[in-house]
Amino acid sequence: MTNSDLVLNIAVNLGRLGHWAQSGQIPRISQFLADTQIYLDQIQNIDPKFRPTYTRFLKDYQFLRSTSPNPDDWSDTAFTWATILTHRAKLA
Repeated sequence: MTNSDLVLNIAVNLGRLGHWAQSGQIPRISQFLADTQIYLDQIQNIDPKFRPTYTRFLKDYQFLRSTSPNPDDWSDTAFTWATILTHRAKLA
């Protein structure tokens, strides 16, 4: 898969994560955080145009991984990054 494909897969997962946080489906969140990490581990040679976005995303992704999902800030962060990454995936 290309970096763009991986970033789009991550964006889709983040949308799912936000939805599940809002609906209280916590077991699904653990599974998709793990799947998202697999995609992140496959990304290599980030394009310099995408690097600032990717760096900011990784910081917020650590927030998602290290805090308990809740229907407010947590899901808002997941939805925000799903949108950003969808729009910027072609730069990866």
